[in-house]
Amino acid sequence: MSDRAPLIDRKFASRVDWNLMRTFVDIVRAGGIGAAARQLNRQQPSISAALKRLEDHVGVTLLHRTPTGVEMTAAGRAMMTLCEDMLESARMMPHQIAQATKRVEGIVRIQIVSGLVSPEFDEAIASFHRRNPAIHIEIRVSPWRQVLDALEQGEVEIGVGYDSSVRASLLYEPLLVERQQLYCSRHSPHFGHRVSRLNELRDERFVLTGDDEIEQITHLRRRYRLGTRVSGLAEDINEARRLIVQGVGIGFLPVLAAESDVARERLWPILHADSEPAYDIFLLARSEPARDTATQLFWDEVIRRIRARRTT
Repeated sequence: MSDRAPLIDRKFASRVDWNLMRTFVDIVRAGGIGAAARQLNRQQPSISAALKRLEDHVGVTLLHRTPTGVEMTAAGRAMMTLCEDMLESARMMPHQIAQATKRVEGIVRIQIVSGLVSPEFDEAIASFHRRNPAIHIEIRVSPWRQVLDALEQGEVEIGVGYDSSVRASLLYEPLLVERQQLYCSRHSPHFGHRVSRLNELRDERFVLTGDDEIEQITHLRRRYRLGTRVSGLAEDINEARRLIVQGVGIGFLPVLAAESDVARERLWPILHADSEPAYDIFLLARSEPARDTATQLFWDEVIRRIRARRTT
């Protein structure tokens, strides 16, 4: 079958059984025909027959059986992309219809890390509210580990934050790359100067962000013994910035969160720009959620803006 040219059937859409496409996706996601049969509680021959009927419709082989399961052909990869798009469109249909009829109400619960600066996220909130004024948006701020825990426990539906690993229960959509810098106030002797050797700062008084500190920053501090003299603590980036501006100590802050204070000469970046630690901030949700319409529409609004930025 794989040696034949694909069938160009103008009536394909009216003739094909859409359930065959769903079964094809189930086979790929399960990793094999037998695994799909077990997950769907069906007999393996019926799954194999469904795959054969779909391949007969398109005129090419979509999957090769291997000792470990199945492997998609080039045609199979194209079919998988199309099937996933169609399934996503079908899943979104009730949400989009509800939005079109302006009957969407509810609450979107979001938990984010403090000091977040993201034009795409802010624009998504504004656009979403204009389209859905009856939906209440609730935002909570917490350290990054609490964002992850709240999502897994179902306390919120959407999160924005950092993760040092990958939790199988969560979806990760890169929102932005955040950079941090080490800042001092205008009252510090380091103001106006850059430091190349971090161990020169080991005796400086430090403002820490506690549980909200990114692990990359924690490792950096410990390597150079920074923060052994703690003079301030705030688990909110904005409050940590306040302490640093007032001269309580030096400390790490996200670059964008400190931008306005740097412009006003209230803060000074001590490190050279090429030494700034960088890491991903993600838009987060549970992997297998039963999202209500309000939450799904907000998620899609943010995703559209993130992906549009990547193509520009």
